[in-house]
Amino acid sequence: MREKTTRLFVAAAIAEACSWLALLVGMAVKYGPPANEIGVKIFGPIHGGLFVAYGLLVLVMARTHRWSLPVTAVALISAVPPFATLFFERWARRRGMLRTAPEPARPLTPVG
Repeated sequence: MREKTTRLFVAAAIAEACSWLALLVGMAVKYGPPANEIGVKIFGPIHGGLFVAYGLLVLVMARTHRWSLPVTAVALISAVPPFATLFFERWARRRGMLRTAPEPARPLTPVG
């Protein structure tokens, strides 16, 4: 289950960032010279759904991977600025917070 949850979390982080891009383009079209609201009407709800999915997956990941409260808070807050979920996902991966299985114990080597 831990591996599946981690894959879903990574997918949600990427999808949430992509939906931010689509929403920003939709907003540019809405408030730009064409003045067409179709992009916001389509991508607004999509982004909202992915935002909620990402937030729920953060809570699941915090529980299953035993994230600290500050890490969980940063993960949740990263859904607000555009593309920050991508940065959080990379940061968490580099620090080993997305491991699906515990590291195997290294064999002891004799000294001397």
